[in-house]
Amino acid sequence: MKRGGFTLVEVMVALAIAGLVVVGAYRIFAGVADATRAIGTAREDLDRRANARRWLKAAFLSLEPPFEGHIDRVSFTSWQLGVGGWLEPKSIVLMRDEDRFTVQGSDPRLDLARGVKNVAFDYLLDPGVNTRWVREWISPVSAPLAVRLRITGCGRGDAGCVDTLLFLVKERG
Repeated sequence: MKRGGFTLVEVMVALAIAGLVVVGAYRIFAGVADATRAIGTAREDLDRRANARRWLKAAFLSLEPPFEGHIDRVSFTSWQLGVGGWLEPKSIVLMRDEDRFTVQGSDPRLDLARGVKNVAFDYLLDPGVNTRWVREWISPVSAPLAVRLRITGCGRGDAGCVDTLLFLVKERG
């Protein structure tokens, strides 16, 4: 007499195959979720760096003397958005604070880059072929033509990476 059904071995093989399929599907979905998080983090980092560069460009283009520039920090007055959307002059200090490149004087403190090992500023004296960059610029009445900013570490965890940025300053005077 023949009985229609599955043997115990067939059931065990089917369960083992189903288990492998479930584990494989979980790994695929976990990998997709991890990749999505990594892409989101990379996008936020890229947005932060782009916004920092836009902010720096606007700050240098709207700066007002006095201007005090050292190798490791720079301070000046810049026109920034204030309460109610009006532009107001604010004292700005750009410097490295621990592992961050920050703007002191903004409320709240603004971090322009993270993972920074060093920050160095240079200041352009005159335009032309024989131009000179100096390490300090302290003047109550004028500002340099441009500011060169070198960020070591670049915020990407690579201590050997140096990002060099050049910012034009509005006309002197």
